[in-house]
Amino acid sequence: MNNSNTALLIIFCAIALTSCNPKFYSPNTQNVPLIGSQGQTNLTLSGNGNQAEFQGAYGVTDKIAVMANFGFFFPPDLDNGNGGSGNFLELGGGYYKALSEKIRFETYGIVGFGSIENHLPSTVSANPGTKGDISAKALRFGFQPNIGYVSRYFTVAASSRFVSLNYNDIQGDLIFDGVNQIGYLRSNKSNFLVEPALTIRGGLENIKLQLQFGYSANLTNSNFRQDNAWGTVGLNFNLNKKVAAE
Repeated sequence: MNNSNTALLIIFCAIALTSCNPKFYSPNTQNVPLIGSQGQTNLTLSGNGNQAEFQGAYGVTDKIAVMANFGFFFPPDLDNGNGGSGNFLELGGGYYKALSEKIRFETYGIVGFGSIENHLPSTVSANPGTKGDISAKALRFGFQPNIGYVSRYFTVAASSRFVSLNYNDIQGDLIFDGVNQIGYLRSNKSNFLVEPALTIRGGLENIKLQLQFGYSANLTNSNFRQDNAWGTVGLNFNLNKKVAAE
């Protein structure tokens, strides 16, 4: 059963229903603005059938930029009512530098808070007295370096998040496959993740189609109940023509 969970201020982190099993983490789209100058604003709308996200970044000085990400996870419930939902907010700030005319590097510290929920009514009949629910709050923090090639009509970038994911305020009574999932999540409440991603953009000078694909590796618990890959599509807006490479 699909179960989507997520983060409310982050991070993150979200939870997506993609199978018949509970899932306690699904990575969000990485914000890869590739800022090139002071005053540049970069905005992105992205998502897929399970999520919708808004991302923004701004060059505060000729070396410092800030970012913010917000989104919702809303995979549809299955026919038996199993499902989940979530939302998140992520904030960050960091350093950027042009390595050459068309190659840009940036790195951000990121932090956020979130909430998750899963509901599996299909488990109730086998576990009388339960409601088949679980919820939690989450904190994710770490850093994200990006490097990319930027031209007027095409951009390609490699990035990776290195983050600590932590759960708290875990509540509910979900029992799945004979295992108390509240106890499971409390026993796995701290995780370290490495999440490389590839971002490709193409189109007009200031508006481009964006595709992003990534993989989430949990170095703390490789069997943690999470999604390990993501793919999103979106539109990217560059609001400063001066930084577009010729």
